[in-house]
Amino acid sequence: MKPKIEICCGSAQDCQAAQRGGADRIELNSALALGGLTPTLANLIEAKKTVTLPIITMVRSRGAGFCTTDAEFEILFADAELLLKHGADGLAFGALNADHTLNAAQTRAMIELAHRYGREFVFHRAFDCAADFDTAISQLIDWKADRVLTSGGEDKAEHGIETLARLQRKYGGHIEILAGSGVNASNARLLLEQTGVHQLHSSCKDWLTDPTTVGHHVTYAFAPAPHELDYDVVSEQKVRELTAAVGVCG
Repeated sequence: MKPKIEICCGSAQDCQAAQRGGADRIELNSALALGGLTPTLANLIEAKKTVTLPIITMVRSRGAGFCTTDAEFEILFADAELLLKHGADGLAFGALNADHTLNAAQTRAMIELAHRYGREFVFHRAFDCAADFDTAISQLIDWKADRVLTSGGEDKAEHGIETLARLQRKYGGHIEILAGSGVNASNARLLLEQTGVHQLHSSCKDWLTDPTTVGHHVTYAFAPAPHELDYDVVSEQKVRELTAAVGVCG
């Protein structure tokens, strides 16, 4: 099976760079510095005009964790339906209870919404905060989720190889395993060969400078040194390097 590369994008321009670089699929977000939040409709609409790749849209309203209140979920569900109506090819969503079990009601409702529109559902890296991976993935399979994005419960996918390999062996025939976090051209081949997964998720991040980030006595910097004046974008060149590395494996 030919490996697939999904690029995590923060704008329509990022989507265009991902396509030029040879990616297979896009996950469109806003606020990547917070782990990715729901994108604006304008970015999705513009991306759909200029990009032919499937675009999965993040559905997440805030930073921090995944314990979503009923009030938050009501807005998220409305956002998700608007995204689907405007051409999103799938939803990336994850909800947990305070005890780190999957929130069944919210997750199932979002899966059913995506499938009602004939689109895909991806349980994102909230999975890596789940109390028990086997229970969580078995539930997602029962609920007919299409894919799960995971690093194997580690900070980087390269550190979660053993868990990723086990999940792929045990469950890969029932749900797609998408390995993500810290994926790049230098470790793509290792991840594919040692885990058996067929899909990788990467940000292929680069930096651009905005000189107005810091004023006389204020700063709006969010990135660590040496990128205090920078914001993140998708690098077409890094996408090209990653897809080339995957081509060697495939």
